[in-house]
Amino acid sequence: MKHVLIDLMIDPAFVERMRPLPGVTVHLLDASHAPQPRQPELLRQVHVLMSKHPPKNFDDLNALELMQLATAGFDHLSHLKLSSRPFIVCNARGAFDSGIGEWCAAMMINLTRDLRGMIRRQERGQWERAEVFQQEVRGKTVGLWGYGGIGRETARLSKALGMTVHVLSRHGVKPRHDDFIPPGTGDRYGKLPDRVFLNGQETEFLTGLDFLILALPRTRTTTGLIGEAELQSLPRTAFVLNPARGPIVQEHALIKALSEGWIAGAALDTHYYYPMPPDHPLWQFPNVIMTPHISGADKSSRYPPMIGQLCFENLMRFLEGRSLLNVVSKTELIDSEIPAATPAMLDGAKKAN
Repeated sequence: MKHVLIDLMIDPAFVERMRPLPGVTVHLLDASHAPQPRQPELLRQVHVLMSKHPPKNFDDLNALELMQLATAGFDHLSHLKLSSRPFIVCNARGAFDSGIGEWCAAMMINLTRDLRGMIRRQERGQWERAEVFQQEVRGKTVGLWGYGGIGRETARLSKALGMTVHVLSRHGVKPRHDDFIPPGTGDRYGKLPDRVFLNGQETEFLTGLDFLILALPRTRTTTGLIGEAELQSLPRTAFVLNPARGPIVQEHALIKALSEGWIAGAALDTHYYYPMPPDHPLWQFPNVIMTPHISGADKSSRYPPMIGQLCFENLMRFLEGRSLLNVVSKTELIDSEIPAATPAMLDGAKKAN
């Protein structure tokens, strides 16, 4: 008998599909918004954990065989040292691609047309048909640093908007196998990029962009990846979008780039502090859009059935001994096990992705 513990927001229809599976006992908890201690007696018999916030008494999960995360990122679980655990870890990449892709598309349009400037004039009752308010993204070049699910869905939307897509990826662009890809999203076979750049071609990649979008996880090697040299390599008319992780961009370098006009502006959904202090200088730039880490949040009405579909599919695969979707490799887990960001880390450039 395999015991499955569900501790996340999930469509009840998928829970009901799991319950009658042969050889399975399903335990459903009220999803918590933060790690909570759970009953040790229950945890000790769990073979499959589906969770966003693993329990505080995580070590009581001594029979665990599969951990299905409800998040795409896993750097926030560094303290659990998952790389040294004997069970398989799968993440939720794919479940957030459409939301974050839409955020990227919206930010590119809003920055290009200076929506913040238009709204400020609206609030003053000021009629102004400035040239900047009438610009288009069609014909511009978007650069995706990283080409996982989020990068691929953003590429799909960008192509639909008539944009040229450039990609910088350590391993190049390949088809995606054994990943959760919702129907109609992404670029499964890697056919959309107009040009692909590899390690060592960062400057050439950056100099030709209208938008730089960070679409890679935060790891030991990507923390502080974008510093002064990278930001100065961008055209002064380029915008930077960061829906990935705040510390991938060096904090001081970004503030300096905006203050001195090295770039045209930025859209930031992930940050250096949670919450960002109200007196932080990034709030004050008129050419910066700040959103509170909501681009791919689990409050979307599409999230419960999406994560339910992934969890059910992986449970079926697990029970049948088939390959799982979204397996996180030991190498990826090791690379993600980094301490909380410090000012030195945020300002220390790392030259790899």
